[in-house]
Amino acid sequence: MRTLGLMLGLIRLFLPAGVIRLLHGGRMPVVEGREIDPKAQALLDLVARVRGPDARLEVAESRTQLAGFVERFDRPPPPTVRRHDTTLPGAEGPRPARVYLPEGSTPESTLLFLHGGGWIQGSIETHDGLCAKLADQAGIRVISYDYRLAPEDPYPAASDDILAAYLALISGSGELTCDPGRLVVGGDSAGGNLAAVLLYDLATRGRPVPRAQLLIYPALDGAMNSASMLALGDSPLLSRRRMDWYLDQYLPPDQDRCAPRFSPLYAEHLRGQPEALILVAGHDPLWDEGLSYAEKLRNDGTPVEVLRYPGQVHGFLNLTRVLPDGAEAIARCATWLRQVMATPKQTLKKADSA
Repeated sequence: MRTLGLMLGLIRLFLPAGVIRLLHGGRMPVVEGREIDPKAQALLDLVARVRGPDARLEVAESRTQLAGFVERFDRPPPPTVRRHDTTLPGAEGPRPARVYLPEGSTPESTLLFLHGGGWIQGSIETHDGLCAKLADQAGIRVISYDYRLAPEDPYPAASDDILAAYLALISGSGELTCDPGRLVVGGDSAGGNLAAVLLYDLATRGRPVPRAQLLIYPALDGAMNSASMLALGDSPLLSRRRMDWYLDQYLPPDQDRCAPRFSPLYAEHLRGQPEALILVAGHDPLWDEGLSYAEKLRNDGTPVEVLRYPGQVHGFLNLTRVLPDGAEAIARCATWLRQVMATPKQTLKKADSA
């Protein structure tokens, strides 16, 4: 019976949005005034069948599920993008990295991308399609970096790795180099958190900041008590229970979840931060913290553009085969990257102390 339910859920996911809406009686669920996209609802229904409300959380199974979802539901990367695997420094030795270079481009402008996955999963492979599409559509080099994961390497291993990789990139000492004035740092979900933490690290250390930051549905508030978190805490795709479990794997038991090096939303200030694009999804528990961070950046003088997808769910940029909004969102991020890179900062800028 469960197998039949999964098959029906999968069939529904590939139906046109209008048909899915009809199956819901013409009315889709609304949370805080935001109506969910019909195909996003079909995805949530399928995830609920796969996981079940009482599913036991296991690291290995969670990693397998994420990789499988992306493999099944994301469109393949464009064939025109060249890629090669290499390494970048980490805090305790070299870490894998993958370089994406579209035809006809040069490595002058770069996006350093940090994959999501709750700090315990995700990889260069799960985000291969997203990185290749950003490289292709923005016409820039993308470097995807494979930081260490918990629980094998808990906090702050990932942030330490990323800081080491960034400093190596801008120092000109390794195979891969980049002028900070032509470098954007970005990531999705936990990767968005780690990108924001890197900017915090650069501020506290007085190091040169990149040209801009791209934060895609970032996790920025360890308190997890925002209105969207409370309203969407039972979401099958990213529930409050699952997020608590991620943090239990990632953070030591005595770690303050609101410390700025994990929750940048609680930094004393964000002055000196580079220009930002923050993308948020309306049926994602992280909706409000992305908006709050954008407001905090603006209040401290940073230009911020916010892309709102009120009907979408967490992770939709990796699911473009079934969620068309994901392809549109990638295109809009790529357009922003092109615009940012068209006016690179030539002078290295140091962030103010946080």
